[in-house]
Parts: sequence; C-alpha cells; structure tokens
Amino acid sequence: MADEKTQLRVGRLVKAHGLKGALKLELYTDDPEGRFAPGSTFTLQVPESSPWHGKPLTVREFRWMNSHPVAFFQGVDDRDAAEGLVRAILWIDQPIDAPSGDDDAWYDHQLVGLSVVRDGDVIGRVARVDHLPAHDLLVVTPHGTDDEVLVPFVSQIVPEVDIASGRIVVTPPPGLFEELADDGAAGEAGASAVTYKLIRVGTRLFKYYNL
Repeated sequence: MADEKTQLRVGRLVKAHGLKGALKLELYTDDPEGRFAPGSTFTLQVPESSPWHGKPLTVREFRWMNSHPVAFFQGVDDRDAAEGLVRAILWIDQPIDAPSGDDDAWYDHQLVGLSVVRDGDVIGRVARVDHLPAHDLLVVTPHGTDDEVLVPFVSQIVPEVDIASGRIVVTPPPGLFEELADDGAAGEAGASAVTYKLIRVGTRLFKYYNL
C-alpha cells in the first residue's frame, strides 16, 4: 500500500496568452508556486484525438500577469501550440495515503462512498467523480434507486465536504433529485431559477445545471 499511487488534479489550462506559448491557468491548489515550479511535470487529461494524449507536460516558467497565473511549458513555443492545450486538465501522482496539501482539494477515492446529505437527511451516496472541461461532477446514486444524478461540484451546490464524518452536504436546485410537480413550480422561482440542459454521458442522458 505504501507504493500505491493516486492522482491529484492541480489545474486546468483555460486560455492561450500572448504569442510565446503561455497559458492562463485555473488553479486547484493553494501552493501554485510550489506545484508549478520549473521542472514540475503533469499528466494531461485531453481527448484521445489530441497530439498531447499520453504525453507529459513540464513547466518551464510560472508567473503572475495582472493577477492571473500564467505558465510556460516545454515544447509549447507559440500561440498555436498553446491553443492545442486549452481545456486540458493537469494531474500529479501522489501516494494514495498522502494528504493533498491543499484546502478544498480531495482525491476521487476520498469522495466515492460519502453520504450525500440534504436538509439533514441522507439522500444517497457518491458513486464516482466525473471530470469535465467546465467543472467536476459528483455522480450520486439516490437511496432506493439505480439512478445516477450528476451534481456540479461547485460551492453553490456542494457547500460542505466532511471527509472525517463521511458526508457531503448539498443544496441542490429544484428538480435535480426529483421531478418538479409541474412547470409552474419552476416559474414561481422567478428569474433566479437555475436552468439546465440535457447532456449525454455514455448512453444515458442527464440534467446538467448551468450556474
């Protein structure tokens, strides 16, 4: 077990910056200077069609530009090359029992199996975590069903994760875990109602809420 590894997501490449291959970062770490020190190498989550699929990505330089984190990487020397990496997710290998070292960062295996609590009641369990380009999704199996509900893993909907207590607290919008009584129910919520669209994961359709 001491040699068993897992992966920790530390960032996402969101936009090409300038003409020399720089990329703006969305950070999932409280120690960006440490995680993105020159020589740091990441595993990439990219489509199989990407020329970067299966290749590592190594930091050449990390800096802040107008309060935005920006990184330069080996082998990414111009804007065209940088554009090919936009939306890639960056992962590092760590021992499975090592703490992440970052607040509000968890390994997938820490989340799977947690009880999902709404208004003080346990309504299901986390079956897995899906990592999409927009944000992560908790796949929750409600009690008494074989269904799967995709819960956007954002603070508005998942305000609390308590690994020690084995639970997460959710404050889902109407209709995420159950069908609304009628169309008027959503209408009564007014302009603040959360909207959703249907997305396909494998062969199944799910509600995907826009925040």
